[in-house]
Amino acid sequence: MKINSKIRYGLRTLIEIANTEDPSGVLQKDVAKNQRISLKYLDSIISSLKIKGLIANSKGRGSGYTLSRDPKDITMLDVYTAFEPIVVVECIYNKNICDRNYHNCKAQSYWIELNIEFRKLLSRKTLAQIIENEECFCNTSDICI
Repeated sequence: MKINSKIRYGLRTLIEIANTEDPSGVLQKDVAKNQRISLKYLDSIISSLKIKGLIANSKGRGSGYTLSRDPKDITMLDVYTAFEPIVVVECIYNKNICDRNYHNCKAQSYWIELNIEFRKLLSRKTLAQIIENEECFCNTSDICI
């Protein structure tokens, strides 16, 4: 399984916003600069985080962003599903992909269990816990991934 860049950058954006001391929030251009994310790409990340209800403009249009909830109440499941649904294999959700049913496919119960366990794993880690244990594993160009 591979976590896409929007999920990774979404988490970095939330960490940046959570770490601000400014009550008026953090500006998108500052998030882009500090996290080395292009403004254009960050637009779609910010939009997804707003739609999911994880962030809001502190004083309306043109103002900084703040978290909509306490970091203890934002889980990695929230972050992940802001960008992607959790679908380990599509056949368990879309019967048009595979004509096999539960009785003909012994693997189906495993895929359902794996999907449930992945959701549980993501639900156990909060943004607050991630911030407390923040470590940067950098690649060769010293960009935090």
